[in-house]
Amino acid sequence: MMTERQEEILDFIRHFQREKGVPPSSREIQRRFKFGSQSTVIGHLRALANKGQIEQLAGRTWGLKASSVQAQLFEMPVFGSIPAGLPAMQEQTPEETLSIDPSVFGIHRVGPNRVWALRVHGDSMVDAHILDGDLVVLERREPREGDIIAALVDETTTTLKRLVHLRGKPVLRAANKRYRDIVPERQLESQGVLVGLIRRGAAV
Repeated sequence: MMTERQEEILDFIRHFQREKGVPPSSREIQRRFKFGSQSTVIGHLRALANKGQIEQLAGRTWGLKASSVQAQLFEMPVFGSIPAGLPAMQEQTPEETLSIDPSVFGIHRVGPNRVWALRVHGDSMVDAHILDGDLVVLERREPREGDIIAALVDETTTTLKRLVHLRGKPVLRAANKRYRDIVPERQLESQGVLVGLIRRGAAV
């Protein structure tokens, strides 16, 4: 089990190595996390090595082998479309899968039914820079106030909206003034919290 700090360091090494082709030096890690000494960095690196996450490569750098970097990719299912307008029936039939690095979206753990994408249809979230045809990346976790969620409304309809509370009751709010708030009559279930956006093949 890694600590939160170790997960952050591992993510930094993975991103750095993917972008530059080589792992960061211990000095670069020290600057990134503002550690007071090199010994602290080395302690974290050795702990990650003991947990099988990294290894000492040529020279004195610590990182992942090229094959290990590639192995971090995750096959994310895409489940059709979700309305960013008025709620509509949502079919849960995968139409494709995409290979992604979950850490790009701040996701440290993936598993069955934990991370997936839905294609957006409509314009009710344009002021949140979510456009018709975009893919929204969703993580199954408890939503917080202000999160954009894929919401199941009254067990019948699904829509993508921002979660707010009015007088203690959950309300779904569009990011487009042309749309009214959606107030569930009976039940509101979050199916996933927005963690990323894919537009025309580019992660945003």
